Amino acid sequence: MSYFPNHRYFAYLTSPAIASMPDKQNVVIIQPMGAIEQHGAHLPLIVDAAISIGVLARALEKLDPAIPAYALPPLYYGKSNEHSTFAGTITMRSQTMLAMLTDIAESVYRAGFRKLALMNSHGGQPQILEIVARDLHEKYSDFAIFPLFTWRVPNVAKELLTEKELEFGIHGGDAETSLMLALLPEQVQMDKAVTEYPYGLPANSLLSMESANPFAWVMRDLTRSGVLGDAKAATREKGEKILDSLVDGWVQLIEDIYKFEQPKAYGNHLL
Repeated sequence: MSYFPNHRYFAYLTSPAIASMPDKQNVVIIQPMGAIEQHGAHLPLIVDAAISIGVLARALEKLDPAIPAYALPPLYYGKSNEHSTFAGTITMRSQTMLAMLTDIAESVYRAGFRKLALMNSHGGQPQILEIVARDLHEKYSDFAIFPLFTWRVPNVAKELLTEKELEFGIHGGDAETSLMLALLPEQVQMDKAVTEYPYGLPANSLLSMESANPFAWVMRDLTRSGVLGDAKAATREKGEKILDSLVDGWVQLIEDIYKFEQPKAYGNHLL
């Protein structure tokens, strides 16, 4: 059973329908992905995958029917070894994920499609998507691949969260908990929500946890609960507002991918 609109779910298409699909070079194929990993005691393991599915499903419902776009079956597992010391986390090796995404992308290419969006909601694996996208585009010059992060579209989180939360609330905090209250409220246990921020970060230093000059870390370095942020501040109202804004952002992003043309260098443009 699909979470996505049936007519936009790739797995519900037939092989002849795909073979005869018109204008396949501009059809947008989207691979939603997340992770199965701990998010503290108050949230289920499915958070990142649920966010990808929830945002994409609603975006495809709102998308202009004239724009051909299809969701591939979600990838629930990801590279989550930074959470491996917390019970329940299931992780793939970097090499496994690189190989899996490459195989999926090449299958999409063989079917005649030329635009593939990798839609990721897990902060531990954007670099893998970027490597896959660059390597495949180098191999297939007419293959446009977009390594995307769900949250990097215009959204209202900055208006709803504190500055501290925006900087440090990166896992199971206000934003993710609020969004899960909107997406899967029956799976959120707010009575177990906690507030925890990283302790002992470099002070007066060019080094940082996730900014321009990061250091390597795993979750056991930064948190005892498995949460980074203020989960207690989460509300369903905030989650609905964040969700609506992410959905609108993804509608625009899918439209932009549909219109996208790969830049080309022309020698007579040299100065």
